Amino acid sequence: MGPNEIIGAISVGVVLLFVVLRVPIGIAMGVASFGGIAAAVSPKAAMGILKAVPFEVVGDWNLSAIPMFLLMGYIAASSNLTKNLFQSARITMGWAPGGLASATVVSAALFASASGSSVATAAAFARTAVPEMLRAKYQPELATGAVAAAGTLGALIPPSVLMIVFGLTMSQSINSLFIAGLIPGILSAVMFIAYITIRVILNPSLAPRETHVFTPEERSAAFRDVWPLPAIILCVIGGIFVGLFTPTEAGAVGAALTMLLAILRRSFTMEGFRDALRRTALGTAGIFIIVMGASLFQRLLGLTGMTNVFAELVGTYIHTQLGLIIAISVLYLIMGCFLEPVSIMLLTLPVLTPVLAAYDVNLIWFAVITVKLLEMGMVTPPMGLNIFVVKGAMGEEVSLGQVFRGAAGFLLADFVTLGLIIAFPLLSLWLPGVSQ
Repeated sequence: MGPNEIIGAISVGVVLLFVVLRVPIGIAMGVASFGGIAAAVSPKAAMGILKAVPFEVVGDWNLSAIPMFLLMGYIAASSNLTKNLFQSARITMGWAPGGLASATVVSAALFASASGSSVATAAAFARTAVPEMLRAKYQPELATGAVAAAGTLGALIPPSVLMIVFGLTMSQSINSLFIAGLIPGILSAVMFIAYITIRVILNPSLAPRETHVFTPEERSAAFRDVWPLPAIILCVIGGIFVGLFTPTEAGAVGAALTMLLAILRRSFTMEGFRDALRRTALGTAGIFIIVMGASLFQRLLGLTGMTNVFAELVGTYIHTQLGLIIAISVLYLIMGCFLEPVSIMLLTLPVLTPVLAAYDVNLIWFAVITVKLLEMGMVTPPMGLNIFVVKGAMGEEVSLGQVFRGAAGFLLADFVTLGLIIAFPLLSLWLPGVSQ
């Protein structure tokens, strides 16, 4: 390796060291990249790039879709537009083996479509669905595992913040990415329900059958209050599918429609709105910092030639597209044990870009695989974020070990879904092809 490549390798090592030391990933990539560029080119060049990159990132119009979708989700949650979502799913599915857990998966999928956030979905249903399941004598492992796993559906089912970040990083159509995630997201939910049903049939003590008989008044009340969320989702996803909205416009329309429905239903409050704005600002700032650090990291890799070194290294040991996908899957599953999804994506995609091009990998298909792997990382030990969210919401009612054990079975369902997505690319590519 030449001098610049050695500097690049050292800089990558510094980033990894910072990550081990728990330095925020955006700061870690930014600091190491600045030092690497200064050493490889000049301090003046590094300062020039440092001045230019934040403006370019924040000024990217497409990135404004992120705060819009976050705002839509937070307004929906703070205005109780998700009220009775679980109850209506329970009425519909409670009769089936493990019906309450399956109802959690369905209602979480709908909630995830509005919020676009796995963590928000897990937190919301940990407070609503898990207590209901525990009161119904469900084993804590199944109850908490279902919520932790169902929360990850927010990563694939559109609108998805991860898909937006992938599209911006890899210069792919965000509309196509959103639509590509729809069938795999629904398939993931179906696999979770199948896992719950089969497991409860084999061991009925995990989840006693629903005994409560709902009155017509209870049924009417539940379904009367549940319609706003599906209406918002249909408007946003339908508008994107037919080409009526760009992702940013869809996010803005979704946020405005959510606010309007909340006002009409008299559930909108200024306190809830301020809280939604605060959470949106915090979430957006966190993502933007990581994106800026990743942009600097991408410049470093290009200037030092590290992307070419990595491509040559991969080419030496991997000779097929399937082999590459399997190797990347293993890498992402390992990284998912320690890092959060946006960080993993932005740390690896700049390095993988030339390799994916060399093996002629369809990037829309690869995006779905990537997001599926990242959502699996949300429930893997020792750092599965959704696991800790569920445990934090439940306090001392359940142990951390119970949540991890409960989520482990859902990971098996995820591996089946991942295998199908890899084996049958049309699951990801058919809808984007139809919509074009």
